[in-house]
Formats: sequence, C-alpha cells, structure tokens
Amino acid sequence: MLPIDSLLPEIIQSLRSSRGVVIEAPPGAGKTTRVPPALLDAGLAGSGEVWVLEPRRIAATLSARRVAEERGEAVGASVGYQVRFEDVSGPGTRLRFVTEGVFTRRLLSDPWLKGVGCVVLDEFHERHLQADIALALVRRLQLSERPDLKVVAMSATLEAAPVAEFLGHCPVLSSEGRRFEVAVEHLARPDERPLEEQVTGAVRRLLDEKLKGDVLVFLPGAAEIRRCAEACASLAAEENLLVLPLHGELPVAEQERAVRPQAQRKVILSTNVAETSVTIEGVVAVVDSGLVRVAGHSPWSGLPTLTMTRTSRASAAQRAGRAGRTRPGRCLRLYTAQDFAARPAHETPEIRRLDLAEAALELHAAGLRDLSSFDWFEAPTQTALDAAETLLRRLGALDADGRVTKNGRRMLRYPLHPRLARVVVEAEARNVGQAAAIVAALISERDVRAAGRVLLGAGERERHRIARSHSPSDLLELYDLFTEAEDAGFSSRRLSELGLDAGAVRRVDRVSKQLRRIVGGEGKRGQRTELSPAEESELLISILAGYPDRVARRRTLVNQREEAGAEVLLAGGGSARLAPESVVRRAEFMVAVDAGERSIGGRPGGRRGAGEAIVRLASAIEPDWLLDLFTDQISESTEVVWDREALRVEVVRRLLYEELVLDESRAGEVAGVETAAVLAEAALAAGVRAFADPEEIERFLARVEFLRKTFPEANFPELDEESVNDALAQLCEGLRSFAELREAARAGGLVEVLRRGLTPEQSRLLATMAPERVTLKRGRQARVYYERGRDPWVASRLQDFFGMREGPKIAGGRVPLVLHLLAPSQRPVQVTTDLAGFWSRHYPQVRRELSRRYPRHAWPADPLDG
Repeated sequence: MLPIDSLLPEIIQSLRSSRGVVIEAPPGAGKTTRVPPALLDAGLAGSGEVWVLEPRRIAATLSARRVAEERGEAVGASVGYQVRFEDVSGPGTRLRFVTEGVFTRRLLSDPWLKGVGCVVLDEFHERHLQADIALALVRRLQLSERPDLKVVAMSATLEAAPVAEFLGHCPVLSSEGRRFEVAVEHLARPDERPLEEQVTGAVRRLLDEKLKGDVLVFLPGAAEIRRCAEACASLAAEENLLVLPLHGELPVAEQERAVRPQAQRKVILSTNVAETSVTIEGVVAVVDSGLVRVAGHSPWSGLPTLTMTRTSRASAAQRAGRAGRTRPGRCLRLYTAQDFAARPAHETPEIRRLDLAEAALELHAAGLRDLSSFDWFEAPTQTALDAAETLLRRLGALDADGRVTKNGRRMLRYPLHPRLARVVVEAEARNVGQAAAIVAALISERDVRAAGRVLLGAGERERHRIARSHSPSDLLELYDLFTEAEDAGFSSRRLSELGLDAGAVRRVDRVSKQLRRIVGGEGKRGQRTELSPAEESELLISILAGYPDRVARRRTLVNQREEAGAEVLLAGGGSARLAPESVVRRAEFMVAVDAGERSIGGRPGGRRGAGEAIVRLASAIEPDWLLDLFTDQISESTEVVWDREALRVEVVRRLLYEELVLDESRAGEVAGVETAAVLAEAALAAGVRAFADPEEIERFLARVEFLRKTFPEANFPELDEESVNDALAQLCEGLRSFAELREAARAGGLVEVLRRGLTPEQSRLLATMAPERVTLKRGRQARVYYERGRDPWVASRLQDFFGMREGPKIAGGRVPLVLHLLAPSQRPVQVTTDLAGFWSRHYPQVRRELSRRYPRHAWPADPLDG
C-alpha cells in the first residue's frame, strides 16, 4: 500500500467531472507508478492510450518496467515506453511512458493526438522546457479540437495554484505521503578536500555509527560518480558493500541493479535522477554534495550544456526526504547551513535559460505563426524568442512570414538541435548524409576524447601527432577516431589506444545509428569506406550550412605557417582564439562550431577577471562556399583609406560576409572628393609645417592682418590657423599622397589658396599697399617684415639710408616702416621711424664709434650728402 493509493478514487472522480487535475505528492508517494494505471483501468482514456511524460529517459524506462512488473507482464505489452531513438511498445500498448521531447514530436506528426485519451505530466515541478510546451499545447488542444482530452499534472514541490488556473481552474488534490523524521546535518565549516574524499569520509562515518540500511549519495554527474566509486572501493571491500552508480548513461540492467533491493548493503552514487523520478527501496541515509549539473545552452552552438551549480533549497529538501521513506533517517549535507540558507528556493525554469530554436521550430510546425501571442504557461523573454527565430530564418527553416520551409520540414525529421538537423539535411542533398549523421552525433554528445589522449602509448601518440597535426576540421578528426573505433568493434583495447572515453563513444554510437537509419541505411561495421577528398568537402560545406553565423577568418596567415592557438576574427564582430589542441592550423577561413570562455587574468598583459572566447571545434571552409550558400549575406564595399607606410591614399575594394572580409584589393586611381578628404585628414594630423614654410604663411597672414586694420573699409577677412587648415584641405584636391602635397605646398600653393580667398580689390591692395619689398636711396631692395601684433619693419645697413631725410612708407604713405639701422656687423645700432631725428641727434655719436670700429667704411659727417 502506497500513500497515493488512498487518493486514487478522488483523482478518478475529479477527472470524470473535469478535464484536468493537479496532484501534489512528495517523492515516494507512488504517484508515478500508481496514478497512470489507475487512470487507464478507470477508462478515463476511453479507447485511447494514457501517455505519461517523464523528464528523463531513465525515469521513463524504469517506471514502465516497474508498472509492467506490478501488472504481471513484460514491458512492451500493455505498458511500454518511448524515449529518444528507442521505442519499446507493441500493438496492445495502452499505457506509454515517454520523454517530454518525444511527446512534442508526436504532436508534430499528429496535431490532434489521435489515439491518446489522457496525458500525465509527471514531475512537472522540474519545469523542463519541453514540459512547459507540452502543457501549453495540450491545453490548446483541449480548448479546440480535443475537449475530451484529459490532463493530469503531478508535482512534488511546485505551487499547484498557477497550474490549476492554467488548466481552467481544475481541482488540486494532495497526498501527504508517508514521511519519517530525517535528521539533517550540515558542515560546521566548508570542506576544501576533493569531493570524492568528502563522500568517502561521510559514508565511513555513517558505517562507524552502525547504520542499518542503504546509503544514497547525490553527485552532480557521471564523472564525479566514477571518481567517488574508485575512492570508496577499499571501504566497500572492508564493509562488504555494493557501490553502484545510477545515472542516465548507464544500460538499463545497471540502472535496475542500483534501484532494486540487493542482498548486500548498497551505496548508490546517483545524479539528481533519484530526487523524484526514481524510488529506491531500503535507503535510510543520504549524503548530499549540494551540487547539480543544470541544463543550459552554449551561446555559440546553441547546443545543450550542463553547468555544475548548487542545488536549490527545494531540491535539497527532496534529497533529504529520500532517507525517510520507511523509517527515521539521516542526511549529511556536505555544505554549511549558511550555504543552504543562501541558495535559491527553486530551480530557474528552463524556459528562462535554454535556447529556444528547437522549440520554436516545433511550434511553428504545429501551425503557430506568432509565438509572442502563444498562450505559454510561462512566456519566455521576447529577446530569446527573437534570437531563436532569427537563427531559424538563417538556417532556412522559416520564411519571412514564420512559415516552416521545405528544409525546415526535413530538419524536423531529426531529433536534433536545428543547427545539427540543418547539417544533416544539407549533407543528405550532397550524398554524405551517413557521415553527417556521425558528425551530428559527435557534436551533440559528450566529447569522445574526454578521457584525454594521455592514454595513448608513446608510439601511438607519435603516429597520431604526425597524422593529425593539422586537418581541415576538428570534426573530421573526431569522425576518423570514432570510425576507427567502430571498425575495431569498440574494443576496450582499441578505445584505450585511441584515447577515447568508452561511455561517450557508446552514446555517440547509439545516437549515430538512429540518425543513420533516418538518413537511410546504417553503415555496416567493419566495412567503412573512408571519405574521399570530394566527400570531405561536401561534408564541410554541410557543416557550414548549420553555422552560418559562426564564420571566422584567421587574423594572420604567414606563408601557410601552422599555428596553434591562433586568433580568429568573427563574421558577427569580435574575435576568438583557437584552442591549442585544435588541428585546424592552416585554414584561413573556418566555422567556429563550438567555443567557451577562458579567463585570461593570469596571462601576461591580461586583465584580471577578463576572458576570451576559445574555439574548441573548428571546421575549414572556402569563401566560394559562402557565395553559393548565403548570397544574400554577401556585400561589396569601396573605401578610401590612408596607407600609413606609403603615406598615400588608396582605394580598397572589399568583398564582405557580414563584417568579415573575404577578399580585398587596392586600386591606385583617385576617387575625387573622398580621396581629398582622406588626404586632408592625414595632412592635418601631420601638421601644416610638414608641407609648407611656416614663415611664408605667417608673413602672408600678417600682411592681411596689417591691411585689415589699416584699411577697415576694405573688409579683409580675419585669417587664423583654421583658415590655414582649410587652405591645406583645399590644396589636397586632385592629390593623393604626402609627396604630391609637399610639392604643391612648397611651390607656393598653400599661400595661393589663401590668396584666392581675397576679392580682386583686396588682392590689389595686398600687392600695392603691403609690398613685400621697398626701394632705398641707392636702389637697394629691402624686405619688409610683417608680424601680427607689430608694426611692419625693414632692416638694412646704415649706409643704405645715407641721403634719405625720411624712411620709406607703405599703405599709400599712411604707415612709416620701422627702420632697423644696422652696423657692418649686421647688428642694429638704432630702431626708429624718425630718420631725420636720428641724423640730427644720434648720428654724430654713432659715427665716432663706428668709424673707430670700422675704419675702412665711409662715415660722412653729413649723412644727407651721402
């Protein structure tokens, strides 16, 4: 007798009068194995089936087996299951346990769910994306073509009211379950030891305290389970314990062994599958690592990822509750009470953190055009929806109106992320579909090289280093490694030689077989034909089809030099770096299939806390492939640029894929105004002094300034540095280099441009009223010096002024020049504008001094007779 049994009559009665019901029941109440068969036996599915949606394949398979066993029949008879790539059912199957993804795909082929009378969403509190979509689609059916469809949502911890309201305010029924007190202990302080040592210590402590029963250890993943199993091996031998793993990658027989009672005491090392989906008899103590791997998605590939994080408080409570099923139990938490209190109450629903591309394609295929108006149980962000639909349009799965294209329909045949489905569909058209199926499996599953190449022997390592030091694609390398292992029958020895992870290889093998069947025909093991160069190219083109937004170009490529860890520029902007272990070392253009962020705080010159994108999987492409596949993303640009080395303007023509330059050529012809503007910008940055005599320019500016003040009625312009810069820019017209500009400027061109800014009358006044030279008494030409802020002046030897009563004047006689009277040494003996006064007052004394110092020069007593 299970706790849920007493609630079954009320559940059945509620469903007879309502189209839905929400059931709240704690783990171990028996809801998964008792409610679905009761619904079937009560005839609530009519002549159809009862479908039970489970969050994981392990829950679907084990639940189906348990219910079949309780009904005294083999699984696949009246009770069956269907998970990704596996269908164990028959013509008589009426109760079917399925994963959530299988259910949504059934809706694509059968939108009315013909033959299904009741849908049960188990463990809905986990809030998987596919469960949210399944609930919304089933409710949509109830309100349209299938008002007869019954819906049951079962949960251990979720607040039931929102679900009941979504299902039309349906009844909510609760089962308290059979609970015993569980003593929960936290660490007094954080334990810095490796997790496997912490687990071993906790189990040893429970055994030392004479624990009677099994221990359930919650760990984040299969890798941690393997390490803990190794660490507990000696303790298990001492205490005659069975140490058994439990996770979704195990064969069913091994999963059953962990779940079913055994003659020996067990230490079950489990992922979070044992929180709610699987009930394990005999557990009286729980060791909780407090860690879980949470599903997310790579922003690069869009593919699912698992990130280790801390469990929520609700999850921790469910884990502890597993120790109190049959008697009071204990739970040792490997974290502090303060840590527990700081954790979130519940896990974040997947709809807020997963990529929506696959779900969006399925919903569009179900006939929904506007996903924003879809009646979600909890709507995703508009940003996430827009990103998903943008990607689907780029993959050619949706047209501009949101309709699924022919390619999109083909992609839906494959239970893959749309990127990978697009790869396989393109490969089918290019007759390399079988190879693409393997590649898609390699990308979608855990890296088969996860065990590392350290397992290779020295000779084998060297052979692989030579053979694979460079390759067009990391995916081709993975393909070759996998098919070599496949040819050898996946023998343990060969897997070890190749450095492959046996568990990961098994998963890839299972997935690739199913994908190859969908493509059409499964390659026979041991009869593999290596890909020809032409087939490799077709496969690489197909990979590009799935990653049109991940095109990259190596930043530098010198003499085809191999380069590990090279920097690449991305078509969408920004840059990344190839992982050092990538074999794509010669390709200039590539697709960055998958990448992650690596901290560079410890790198020389790196900013603390900064990071860079590291491309883990890359695949070479040819630019021509982009022209063929994505013509609408190709553009041409012509840009006038400054060549800093040649100091000249050049016209650069570029062929672009988004922001990525595919081809670039330089032309020498002048491109008119734009060329002049670029040259002027460079010239102004260099400064006017680089091109013209600054004194010549200053003299011209001073002459104009002098006339502007002397002849205000002439309206001379006020020339300044900005005027000179403008003139330099005008001088650049028709030119393209600094050399040409210097030649033009030094030939008087810059002053001539300034002069052109004057009116004809102003130019006449400049020539006549502000002369550059004046004639002295003896015919000597003296240069007139103009300086802004000072009066004009001339400088000449004293003898040049003999015979002159007055100094020369300019501006039509309005302005006397300041005279710098020089001794034979060219040093001034007097500066004056009053020449007559100088002769009468100062000359006699000057004459005595100069005649004594320069006796060979004539110094007449009367300078006016000179």
